[in-house]
Amino acid sequence: MDSSSPNCSNEMTEIKTLTLSELKTALTELGQPGFRAKQVYTWLHRGVRSFEEMTDLPKSLRQTLAEYYLLTAPVPIRRQESKLDGTIKYLWQLHDDNCVETVLMRYHHGNTVCISSEVGCAMGCAFCASTIGGLVRRLSAGEMLDEVMFTELDSGQPVSNIVLMGIGEPLDNYDNVCRFLELVNSGEGMNIGMRHISLSTCGIVPRILELAESKLQLTLSVSLHAPDDETRSKIMPVNRRWSVEELLDACRSYYDKTGRRISFEYAMIRDVNDSPEAARLLLRKLKGLPAHVNLIPLNHVEESPLKPSDRAVVLRFQKLLEEQGVACTVRRTLGSDIDASCGQLRKKHAQQASNQ
Repeated sequence: MDSSSPNCSNEMTEIKTLTLSELKTALTELGQPGFRAKQVYTWLHRGVRSFEEMTDLPKSLRQTLAEYYLLTAPVPIRRQESKLDGTIKYLWQLHDDNCVETVLMRYHHGNTVCISSEVGCAMGCAFCASTIGGLVRRLSAGEMLDEVMFTELDSGQPVSNIVLMGIGEPLDNYDNVCRFLELVNSGEGMNIGMRHISLSTCGIVPRILELAESKLQLTLSVSLHAPDDETRSKIMPVNRRWSVEELLDACRSYYDKTGRRISFEYAMIRDVNDSPEAARLLLRKLKGLPAHVNLIPLNHVEESPLKPSDRAVVLRFQKLLEEQGVACTVRRTLGSDIDASCGQLRKKHAQQASNQ
């Protein structure tokens, strides 16, 4: 599986993808004093939309930056706010007219923003709207940073937590995601700590092992969704490349390297993966692995025949896990009145555009 292409390619470097030290080197090469880098970096991480907004820089420098660098700033072409729980969903238009979704969710412990890492997705999971139409391109680190910053700016709500669970497979965009994590964690930037960040993957085993070596203190969330190869391969094509056992072995290695408990996402699908037998098999597979299981009420996707499990079935599944000492919660459904599940807003926008 090639995670090097397709990528967002521009003739000009995206300035927001640069670290502070890289920016200092770049400005030094342009004949600028070192302190200018901190000024520019601060402006970038405040969410300016043009170099002209950097009012404490000489006009000549602003013009030079505009000549050499691309400054990304997404445009909100749709904004939906839930009347039920205040969840806000954005459809952002990027500089090349592609669109991605971002969701702001409000919890008692703070505000969480769920960001996309790609335009579309190549993984092909049967229950997900994000993968319809396949992968268009990968987001740059700066574009992911934009999702966090401009959601915060538009909503007026401070963001304390980030989940990479939107459109796309983060580990399929590994290098850009790692750079994004470095940027958003920067003390001179948004300064969001790694323990406040969750990264969700469908199970790209080599990248999980590579991420383990970096020993980042983020939360790894693995989209498991079935405890056996036959079932998982039917709903998640990635399992045909790396089996359940290979994936769980990688998770054990990740825990050994980082000491971080892993969260397993498990979408409850009627008559597919929600039986007591499936729960008992899941218990056997997770034995000895510190884990938290997050049961997710399936979001209905028009193109998919899959249906959500009944509430009583979900609670029975949860009880079976908890009785054997496995931490298990049922994910709270947010934004149900605004199509808050991944990919649906982008899909509707694309359909409307094609009908015009």
